[in-house]
Amino acid sequence: MKIGIWNTAFLGDAILTLPLIHTLARAYPDADLHFYVRKGVEPLFAAQPELAAVHGFAKRGKQKGLSGAYAMGRDLSRQGFDLWISPHTSLRSGLIARWSSIPRRIGYNRPRFNSFFYTHTVDRAFARFDEIERLLRLTGPLDLTPVHEPTLVLPDKALANAAAYFHAMDDAPVLGIHPGSTWPTKQWPEAYFSRVIDLAVEAGARVLVFGGPGEEDVAARVVAGAQTPHKHDRVADLSGHLSLPELAAWLKRLNCYLTGDSGPMHLAWVQGTPVTAIFGPTVKDLGFFPRGERSTVIETSLDCRPCSLHGPKQCPQGHHRCMRDLSPEHVFNDVAAKLDVTHG
Repeated sequence: MKIGIWNTAFLGDAILTLPLIHTLARAYPDADLHFYVRKGVEPLFAAQPELAAVHGFAKRGKQKGLSGAYAMGRDLSRQGFDLWISPHTSLRSGLIARWSSIPRRIGYNRPRFNSFFYTHTVDRAFARFDEIERLLRLTGPLDLTPVHEPTLVLPDKALANAAAYFHAMDDAPVLGIHPGSTWPTKQWPEAYFSRVIDLAVEAGARVLVFGGPGEEDVAARVVAGAQTPHKHDRVADLSGHLSLPELAAWLKRLNCYLTGDSGPMHLAWVQGTPVTAIFGPTVKDLGFFPRGERSTVIETSLDCRPCSLHGPKQCPQGHHRCMRDLSPEHVFNDVAAKLDVTHG
């Protein structure tokens, strides 16, 4: 049996698909599972034992547009898939599924055109379930027992590189911060991150600053804004220096990870790292939150929240209070508890 799982949305969406993958692997232990993700994300899942292969889809590259979707669908039709599962709700994803001619195709029943693309559709029930449970609903037509807890397996090389880096450090607790964001309104003010660096170093912690491609300038400004005289000894800017599997391996070793609502947030909590997540334009109730007893979502009560599913480029109200009202001192109270350091 050959099964394809299609989720070419953002990094966090791919990570949240892991319980669906676990469920399929347990139900069909002899099946070949192929995971299709956004181009660039595939190295993260290279060591995932349930997967026969991970494929990157260049949705904004050479595979964009209807012609790219048609070519992708026809290519899939020649690969002998028996089952196709897609939580992605775009028209392009639906067309790819239809043009693949895979005998059994499962997707959500919204948008309405999905009934034309898939042989079986299920209600996503967005308001009733969190994202992992929404994804698991796609196994309904297969009558499978769901696996709810995700497990991410990283490549040995990434784990070894992280182990060597942390081995060279002292025994002080390590705080990781990620100040950047794809969505500008999800970004906590840079000066607030700088202040947290000062508070963490004063409390005896080390700080690692992370950032993906294009976020190096944000990270540099945050480090530059820190006032602690111990900055050069206790703070390291790793933005732009780590591969995606390495980023995950570094996050796994932190005592606390401070971030906004982001893909790397999911990389951390899925590995059991304590997370302090700052939610502004989005809310925990949307279902894309860090799980686990050691994860905290910090948010403020405002009538304008949430303002969108992902977070707009600019605050519709012009004040960005959802982020600005969350002071560094307030946020660091939660961080300090996870680092097990004395604050104030």
